This record gives sequence, C-alpha cells and structure tokens, in this order.
Amino acid sequence: MLQVDRRIFFHFDFLLPLLVFPIVVLSFYLISEANTILANKQLVYFTIGFFSFWAFFLFPLRKFEWLIPFFYWLTVALLVSVEFFGIAKLGAKRWIEIPFVHFTIQPSELIKPAFILMLAYLIKQNPPDTQGYNWRDFARLSFYILLPFFLIAKEPDLGTALVLLIVGFVTLFIIGVNKKIWITLALVVGISGPFLYGSLQDYQKKRITDFISEKPSYHVRQSIIAIGSGGISGQEKEDATQTHFKFLPIATSDFIFAYFVERFGFWGAFGLIFTYALLITHLITLNLKFHKDYFGQVVTSGVALLIFVYMGVNISMTIGFAPVVGVPLPFFSYGGSSFITFMVLFGILENLITFRYDQTYKFVKYNA
Repeated sequence: MLQVDRRIFFHFDFLLPLLVFPIVVLSFYLISEANTILANKQLVYFTIGFFSFWAFFLFPLRKFEWLIPFFYWLTVALLVSVEFFGIAKLGAKRWIEIPFVHFTIQPSELIKPAFILMLAYLIKQNPPDTQGYNWRDFARLSFYILLPFFLIAKEPDLGTALVLLIVGFVTLFIIGVNKKIWITLALVVGISGPFLYGSLQDYQKKRITDFISEKPSYHVRQSIIAIGSGGISGQEKEDATQTHFKFLPIATSDFIFAYFVERFGFWGAFGLIFTYALLITHLITLNLKFHKDYFGQVVTSGVALLIFVYMGVNISMTIGFAPVVGVPLPFFSYGGSSFITFMVLFGILENLITFRYDQTYKFVKYNA
C-alpha cells in the first residue's frame, strides 16, 4: 500500500501558493475580459505550469545535484543555437522551433532556473569565507553570470539579459563578496557608462532617449492615461476605453498593469503591489529556514530577486519611470514561457523547503 510521509504536509510552505493564487486569478479575469482566445491559451499554460511545478517539486533535486552543470550547459548550448537556427519575431531572434511539432521554445526563459541552480551549486561547492569572496572566486562566479548575459543580449533581448545580470550579482552581494571588489566595480561601471551606451542597438538607444525626454513615448502616454482614468476605484468594463478601444498597446502582456489599474483603480493597484510585496518578503524570510545552507539561500534569494526586478521594471515602465522593455509582470502578464518558468522555480523552492529534513528524499513508504 502506498503511503505518503505526513512530514511533507508539515514542511510544505502553503503560504507561497496562497499569495500567488489571487495574482493568477486576477490575471485570468483580465485576459478573459480582453480576449477570450488568449484566455483559452492561458488556461493551457496554467495546466502546463501546474504539472511543471509538481514535476520539479517531486524530483529529488539534492540527490541529483551533479546534473545541474549539465542542465546549465544545455541551456547555454540552446542560447548559442539561436544564432544559427533561431526564429525571428518583431526583429529579435529569440525562439527555436522543435522539428515536426511546430512548437517554439525560448531558451532565454529556460536559462533562468538553470542559471539560479548553477549559482547555488557553485556557491555550495565553494562557500565564501568571513571576508567574502576574493577576486579569483568572484571572477569564476562572474563567468557563469556574464556568459548567458552576453548571449541573450546578442539576440537582442537586453531586458532579460539585464535581469539575469542584476539577479546574479545581487545574489553574490547577499552571499558575501569582499567590499573592495564592489567599490572597484562601481567605479569601473561609472567610468565606462558612455562606452556601454555607444554599444547599444539603435532601438535600445531610442528607448532610453524616450525615457529621459520631456515627452514620453506613445506607449507610455497611453499607459499613463489608462492608469489616470482608473481613479480611486476603477472603471466598469464598458468605460475602460483605453484598453477596449485598443489605445493601450499590449494590454494583456507588457502593459497589463495599466489595464488592471484602469479597471480597478488606485486601491486595486495598491492591493496587487502589496500582494507582491508580501510574496517577496516571505521569500526573503525563507532564508532563515536555510541557515548555513548556501544552496537553499541562493535559490531563495534568486527567486525573490527575479520577482522583485521583473515587478519593479514592469510597473515602472508603465508609469514612465523606466525605459520600455519586454519584461512581463510575474504570474500576471499573458504568456506561457514566463509563467511556466516561475512555476518551475517555485517547484524547486518548495522541494528544497519541504524535503530539507530528509536528504535521501525517501518521502514515500511502501507497506505490504
């Protein structure tokens, strides 16, 4: 007879799904209201994401940590293959088509869990001393951060590349790096800023120019109008003219926050941001469960940072506080790649939390 170890229910973090669930429900409600076809597709993504969560939750990750480098280098190889076999959409070559089934995958999404797991693996193998990582160790870890950054930026997808760069180096800052290294890097980045700007693509320079100019771009203007028209309590569906008359661009994806505020107003925006803040705070406090466990700390910090950066950049660009980049709002924007990626990450995180008491993962017992 199959019997599941009851300790799973004691250690499983139920607060994580409780915080994510209302975000997902609100997202589906908005997408259904705007486009029923997209809503049906999103249901498929939800289903795949749900099964992906359970697959990674039940996989004995710590028992097979040695597979993590293979996973990382496989996703890097897929990023390289985009250059030769990639499919271009809207001027960017970011997708690979799977033969015979005509289904596309986006390697820049697959790299995210592999990236965080690889950092966790490397830091666990060589944890910092009391003074933090020295230049040699820092350079070694930086290689694994910078490699996917340059490959993704070349597609070009500077938004995703910068997110990984920020998540990687802030995670190192949390774990511990000698402060002299940070001071030196800050000076180098400050001095090389003009040269970095010169290396950008023309459309990337235009986004920065639009951001710092007195008059925002068309997309941002329409987004601000939608947010302003929401007022305190929002508009009824029929009165949400910015979205339903197609003035607001990409209303179910990049600018879904503006659409949400047009419908639910200031209090709706406050509630959504507050829910994200609770989720991020909870993720950060989970580090207490991983005392002296660098692997768990890196994964927890990486997931928290990923959600924080995505949320911060997406909301900031809708109100004109950041350049417009193709960064989704986690669990909220329409699309499968981002949602499934975050469900995989949450499956990995719940795995580390739930089975931290049993390194052998013998959570299933068989009785005769």
